Amino acid sequence: MHTLGNFSTNMSLGKVSVSFTNTIKAMEPFFTVILSTIFLGEIPTPWVLTSLVPIVGGVILASLTEVSFNWPGFWSAMSSNLANQSRNVLSKKIMVKKEESLDNITLFSIMTIMCFLLFTPVALLVDGVKFTPAYLQSAGLNVKEVYIRSLLASICFHAYQQVSYMILERVSPVTHSVGNCVKRVVVIVASIFFFSTPISLMNSMGTGMALAGVFLYSQVKRIKLKTV
Repeated sequence: MHTLGNFSTNMSLGKVSVSFTNTIKAMEPFFTVILSTIFLGEIPTPWVLTSLVPIVGGVILASLTEVSFNWPGFWSAMSSNLANQSRNVLSKKIMVKKEESLDNITLFSIMTIMCFLLFTPVALLVDGVKFTPAYLQSAGLNVKEVYIRSLLASICFHAYQQVSYMILERVSPVTHSVGNCVKRVVVIVASIFFFSTPISLMNSMGTGMALAGVFLYSQVKRIKLKTV
């Protein structure tokens, strides 16, 4: 699931805009609620289900008005939601078994190694040796710049994933996915300015609705904790 989640996310980023991919991935809580019910036996309250409605509605509205919309980009982003949240829920299932549990660093390290072993043959089959210095130079790329940026990207990505797993060990998968959606506000806004992504009024309304649903869920969880 970790491998499929990373693959489908990058596939979506290659097909549609960064802002649209992250809008689709705002549906993470919806998938997590379903998967948590199946694998962890956590039954959502009516208030939680209600808070998910604007998230789903906002994603649908944003999809209908997205300039860069195409089905491969849409379905790969949806697939990444399913894969990543399956990974989180199954990981949490391991973490809650105290007598047999692995700590978050060890678990994520094992998953990363397995992901590397699973996907290396695929990368070699699809791209061959296109990452070698000779090939990059022949393609007119600055080899040093490519390697430095790749290194920095990998360090940032691994740090983000590791912190994400540290948080997952302490909260429920649903709360984790909602918190993860908060970062999408920053990513969406930054990508719109950085890539000058054109957005319509309806598209921005859909994105706002989806993110408002995330905020509504967080308030529902806070009220529930106070009542408990």
